[in-house]
Amino acid sequence: MKLLRFKQDNIEKSGVLYDEGIKELSCSITDALKSSNIDEFLKDEKIHDVDKVKILPPVKPSKVICIGLNYRDHARELNMEIPDEPIIFIKPPTSVIGHLDQIIYPPSSNEMDYEAELAVVISKEARFVEEKDADQYIGGYTILNDVTARDLQRKDTQWTRAKSFDTFCPIGPCIETQLHPLNQEISLKLNGMVKQDSNTKNMIFSPQTLVSFISNIMTLYPGDVIATGTPPGVGPMNVGNVIEVEIEGVGVLKNFVEK
Repeated sequence: MKLLRFKQDNIEKSGVLYDEGIKELSCSITDALKSSNIDEFLKDEKIHDVDKVKILPPVKPSKVICIGLNYRDHARELNMEIPDEPIIFIKPPTSVIGHLDQIIYPPSSNEMDYEAELAVVISKEARFVEEKDADQYIGGYTILNDVTARDLQRKDTQWTRAKSFDTFCPIGPCIETQLHPLNQEISLKLNGMVKQDSNTKNMIFSPQTLVSFISNIMTLYPGDVIATGTPPGVGPMNVGNVIEVEIEGVGVLKNFVEK
């Protein structure tokens, strides 16, 4: 089931995405993620046209935790050793934007990169979670673009500024609640040309491992997002570019680069 948030007549709503359109829910996305029967929250049979509403980021996370170097093929590309533990960093919630929104090229950077990623959405408060229990805390999966000012990353020798600009975390368009996370095609197109093309089976640390590892460091709250790392082919975006991240079973996250 694909859950999303949208705005209609300037009112924020939550819903379920079907082939024919969106059916509105009577509850929030975070409440829907906790439910074992989302159908009970369907308000009526009215279908909203996807093209006539504003798609919002599917959640409002308190934090976005990202993973560096989590694809074996990306490690080979960079000629780097496989890490013993997940490498983590945080993007602020102010960086989050949604499907079809604009990524703003900051004037302080001259090298802004895309990074296609599968993202975990947390459904309930998680602290000291064991890996075998991690699925109980995962509400579903969405798509994320970990936009990075690469020149500033090199300059600062750490990642906070480079990863944290407003608009540097496109997420969406929906949350797929039923997905096998470790066997899905993941790709990115820049102006229609494929730049990244891999499969989530190449992940070093599984989503379940990441939930356990991170929850033993910090408390995860409903709606928090874990970005699981990017495959090979990371590269630059420029003003006027169109970026499309596609993950099998989830959909396509599309954004535009502006200044």
